Amino acid sequence: MLYSPTQTNAVIIGAGPVGLFQIFELGLLEIKAHVIDSLTEPGGQCIELYPDKPIYDIPAIPVCTGRELTNNLLRQIEPFDAQFHLGQEVTKLESQSDGRFLISTSQDNHFLSKTVFIAAGVGAFQPRTINLEGIDAFVGQQLFYHIKNPEQFANKRVVICGGGDAALDWAVHFSEIAASVTLIHRRDDFKAAPKSIARMRELCANHRMELLIGQVSGYEVKNDRLIEVVFTNIDGESKNIPLDDLLVLYGLSPKLGPIAEWGLDIDRKQICVDTAKFETSIPRIYAVGDINVYPGKKKLILSGFHEAALAAFAAAEYLNPEKQVQLQYTTTSPKLHKALGVKPPTFE
Repeated sequence: MLYSPTQTNAVIIGAGPVGLFQIFELGLLEIKAHVIDSLTEPGGQCIELYPDKPIYDIPAIPVCTGRELTNNLLRQIEPFDAQFHLGQEVTKLESQSDGRFLISTSQDNHFLSKTVFIAAGVGAFQPRTINLEGIDAFVGQQLFYHIKNPEQFANKRVVICGGGDAALDWAVHFSEIAASVTLIHRRDDFKAAPKSIARMRELCANHRMELLIGQVSGYEVKNDRLIEVVFTNIDGESKNIPLDDLLVLYGLSPKLGPIAEWGLDIDRKQICVDTAKFETSIPRIYAVGDINVYPGKKKLILSGFHEAALAAFAAAEYLNPEKQVQLQYTTTSPKLHKALGVKPPTFE
């Protein structure tokens, strides 16, 4: 082993809502965690798929967006100083002779951890790509599946493919700064917020962007650069559309990826767990949230929160075998008040 891995008591794989709440539950039990996620910011599906859509089934919160839920969870875990390692996948998980796990990532980071919590949702997200032979050569130059620097598209002829929130929101945004915006979707029906759909149609009516119903069926290259895409409508008629940049925003596809190779009991791409500890078939590896399966499983965020709490207590019992793990309440426990950095309540 030529590298020096980070040594820790807990690694959480996945920074969606359940992974973030896992940090909180571990923190209350004085267990600090490192968190790894393939996305470039915390929030998982809530941020990537529906950041501005309302969520109605979070206890005591009548309504919040995915972004609001993520931001509130990030505020909640601030006292516990979790270390985030974003934009990288876990590529290997190997049991060591001393009982710990060696975890390696796609950015060549390594961790030795006593416990592992898999909170990977439905797996690592990968962008759904456009199926045109040879076009991958332009990824990151003129073909983009993620938008990191919106300003780079200013004064450009932009073609956007997709019909979800991301495609419509960026189309609306670029209508203000791009030389032209063409939105292409396979049908005149969109899976996006009604407000976004209405704004897109208003911009089309005012000739500030164009909507085409059909698909990109080919492309043209000159001097090693994309110069046009071939658009084919639902009647089979084609035309060429000049462009500077092509943004393909078909959404994200979840893939179980390397998790399938870790020797865990898996049923239909979900990890089998017991419901007392939410431990997998490998001791001290826990699975919480949508990634796991057990009799009666319901894929709800609130179910994942419950699972994270029980998994944290199970890990604490392993990490501190010499003392009994006491259930304490944040309303009355001075120890938890200190951990959270809050003043004890006073009762009249």
